[in-house]
Amino acid sequence: MVSGASMMTPLRWLIIGLGNPGPEYERTRHNIGATFVRAMAAAAGARFSSHKSRADVAEYKLGLGSEVPTLILATLRCYMNESGGPTKSLADFYKISGDHIIVAHDELDIPFQSLRLKYGGGDNGHNGLKSITSALSSSDYYRLRLGIGRPPGTQDPADFVLKPFSSIERDEIPDFCTRAIGAAETLITKGLERSQQEFNLYT
Repeated sequence: MVSGASMMTPLRWLIIGLGNPGPEYERTRHNIGATFVRAMAAAAGARFSSHKSRADVAEYKLGLGSEVPTLILATLRCYMNESGGPTKSLADFYKISGDHIIVAHDELDIPFQSLRLKYGGGDNGHNGLKSITSALSSSDYYRLRLGIGRPPGTQDPADFVLKPFSSIERDEIPDFCTRAIGAAETLITKGLERSQQEFNLYT
C-alpha cells in the first residue's frame, strides 16, 4: 500500500492544504498547509476553481504524456475543525483512496522550515487531522508536516498558531514551500521511503 510500486501507478492524487478561511487567517502559521498548496498550484501554472465540496480545487499532471499522475490540489472553505467533510467529499467525488491522499498541515513539534512526511498515525491534537480521520473513518493517509516551531516563552500554542509569521519568517516561506513541493512530488513518484530520506531533515 505504501510501496514505491503502488506510488507510481498513474492515478489521481489528492493534496489537501489545511487552513482557516478568510483574509484574517491567510498569513497565519496555522494556514501554512493552504499556503503551500497555493504555491504548488502557482508553480505548476494551475488555477483554482470552486468545487461543490466547500473547496477550491486546481488540477494538473505531474509531467508530460498520458502515463503520469494527476494531482488535485485543494484548499477548504471551512474552519480547521470542519476539514473532514470537504476532504471526504473530494475523495468520494474523485474516487481517491487514503493511500493517494496527502494532507499538508502546520506542525508545532518541528522547527520552522523543517518538514516531515509520514503515513498514518495519530493527530497529535491537530483539529484538522482529527476531523479528517473521523470523516474518513481511518488515519491511513499521508501527512506532510510543515514545521512552525514552538511558541516562545509561555505563549499559548493555540494563540501562537493563529498569529501571522514574523517578517523574517515570511521571507523564508517561498523557499520552504519549494522544498515541500519537492517532498510531495518525490513521495508521489518515488515512494515514502525515498521522500523521507531526502526531505525528513531538520534545518
